[in-house]
Amino acid sequence: MLDRELVVTGPLEGRAGPAGEVRAPRQYPNSPVVGVGAVIVQDGVVLLVRRRYEPLAGQWSLPGGRLELGETLEVGLAREMLEETGLDVEVGPVIEVFDRILHDQDHHIRFHYVLIDYLCRPLGGTLQAGSDVSEVAFAAPADLPAYQLTAKATAVIERGFELARRHSWAGAKGMPGLPGPRP
Repeated sequence: MLDRELVVTGPLEGRAGPAGEVRAPRQYPNSPVVGVGAVIVQDGVVLLVRRRYEPLAGQWSLPGGRLELGETLEVGLAREMLEETGLDVEVGPVIEVFDRILHDQDHHIRFHYVLIDYLCRPLGGTLQAGSDVSEVAFAAPADLPAYQLTAKATAVIERGFELARRHSWAGAKGMPGLPGPRP
């Protein structure tokens, strides 16, 4: 078994790597950027975040972020969840893989992400709005329209709830102190 430990000391964007390569920018990239996201479910609710930065600045979405060089998908997702939500999570199965391509007013590709969303459950930590988010909230399925999520985020959440009902941890106790379903 390989020991995979990663220490991230700060933003890597624009920094030269060992071969003098500069990390690709998020805006107007030369190639797609790999991102990971989480559908964190507990007791019939899902964790949402309000994005602080583009893309989707000011909008509610699923927590997630960019995979760093040398990270596995699961390690990168766990790091992003800790940074964005303060939660340690158990990473479960993949829910969906898809593209998010956003153009500017001149039809140039401003953002191009390949996103891999996973089912997750909280194991520990303290829920808080972290690095790239301004707010966090748990929402019941019936409350999702109030958050004005993208159609894709809503579809991924619905698939996440279906998968969570069938997953091996479906009957496991959730993390104490997190909200359950709203009345």
